Amino acid sequence: MSAGHHGPARTGSPAHPTGAHAGGPGAGARTPAGPAPSAAALRAALAGTPARRAATAGALVAATAAFLVWVPLFRHFFDIGVYYGTVDAWLHHGGHIYDYTRPGTHYGFTYPPFAALAMAPMALVPWPAAVAIGTALSAAASCLLVHWLLGGVVRRQAGPAWFAYTVIGCLFALLEPVNDTFSFGQVNLVLVALVYADHRLLATGRGRWAGVGTGLAAAVKLTPALFIGYLLVTGRRRQAATASATAAAATLLAAAAAPGASREFWTRALFDTGRVGRLSYVSNQSVQGTLARLAPTADTRTAWLLCAAAVLALWWVRARAAAAAGDDTAGFALTGLAACLVSPVTWVHHLVWALPALAVLLDTALRRRSRASLALCAVLHVLLSSDLVWLWSGGAGGPVAFAGSNAFVWVALGLLAGLPAGTRARAADGCLSGAPLSAGDAPR
Repeated sequence: MSAGHHGPARTGSPAHPTGAHAGGPGAGARTPAGPAPSAAALRAALAGTPARRAATAGALVAATAAFLVWVPLFRHFFDIGVYYGTVDAWLHHGGHIYDYTRPGTHYGFTYPPFAALAMAPMALVPWPAAVAIGTALSAAASCLLVHWLLGGVVRRQAGPAWFAYTVIGCLFALLEPVNDTFSFGQVNLVLVALVYADHRLLATGRGRWAGVGTGLAAAVKLTPALFIGYLLVTGRRRQAATASATAAAATLLAAAAAPGASREFWTRALFDTGRVGRLSYVSNQSVQGTLARLAPTADTRTAWLLCAAAVLALWWVRARAAAAAGDDTAGFALTGLAACLVSPVTWVHHLVWALPALAVLLDTALRRRSRASLALCAVLHVLLSSDLVWLWSGGAGGPVAFAGSNAFVWVALGLLAGLPAGTRARAADGCLSGAPLSAGDAPR
C-alpha cells in the first residue's frame, strides 16, 4: 500500500469505509502458424466480421465495467490520499514527512524520502487533479506493460490488433492487484513499467542505457531492488552499476532536500514493520505473512530468513538458467515473483509484480498450443480476480483456512518453481523477451 500499511478489511473500517463501488500498437502483418485447437474460440472471434468484432468488444468492455463497478471494494483512493496529505503537510505547513497520518487513521507515509520528493508536485494541484494524474499515470503504465509483454501474442493472432488488445486489456483490468492499484491510487504499475522499460532497452539492443528505470523504482520503493540483483546475476554489471548509482543519487538528493526525514527513515522507520500493518493480515501474501498467520504469537523472524534464503536460492538458479537461454522475459518475471515472496510485506496490490509471469505462461501456452497450459492460465486468472483470500480476512483456523488465506503465496511459489523459461524464440516475432545474451552479457 502506498503508505505501507495493510489492505483494508472487506467489511470496512475507519481507514477504509465500505462505500459505493467504482469501476472505474499498431497493427501489422501477422502470420499465424495455424490455428491452435485450444484457442479456436478466440481465433474465431478475431477472424469475424468487423461488425461482430465491434459488438463483441463493446459487450466485453461493458461486462468488465459492470464487474469493476459492482464487485471489487472501492478503496476511495486511500493511498494517494496519504501521498497527497504527506507532501502537502511537508511543503505547505512545515510538517515532517513521517509525522503525517491520514485524518481518522494511524496510517502515514512509509516509503523512502525520495518517494515524497518525487510526489512533491502533487502539492501544487488540487485533490481531484492529483487523483486524475495518478490514475492517468497508472493507465499509461498499464498500456505499456500490456504492449511490451503481450505484443508478440497479439501479432500472432488473426484479426486486427485493436480487438486483441481490447480483450487483453479487459482481462488485465479484472485482476485484483490491478484494480486495487487503481482504486487505492497506488504507484505499483508505474514502478513495474519503469523496471520493464529497462527490460525493453535490453531486448532492443540498447542495453547501455538500461538501469536508470530500475534505480528510480528502487529509490521509490525497496521491492524493485531485487531487479538490480537480477542484473548482477545475469552478468549485466554495467546496467547494475547504473541502477545502483541512480538509486543512490536519488536517495542523496532526497537527503539534501529532507535530511531529518532521511535520517529517520534509514535509521528507524525502515525497521519498524509495525508502521506498515499487521504481518498476519490476510492481504500480506508474502512468506512472512504466511508464517505470521501460521504462528500469530510467535517470533517468526528466523524462520522467515531461512525461507527467504531458500526462495532466493531457487530464484538465483532459475533466473540464471532463463538468462543463459536468452529468455529475459522469464528472468524478469521470476524476479518479480521472488521479490513478492521475500518482501516482509506484500499486500495484494503489490502482486502486480507477479503478473508478468502470467504473460510468460500465456505466451508459452499459445506457442505450444497446449490445452492444459491454457486451462492453467484461465484458472490462475480467475483466482487472481476472485478476492479469494478475503474469505478469511477475519481469521480462521484449520488446514482449509490456511491454504485459502495464503492462496496467492502458493501461486507465486508454484510459478517461481515451474514457470517455463528458455523455450520460446520470441525475438523472432518482436515480443519483449530480449535477444539472446551476447558473450558480454552471459551469466558468469
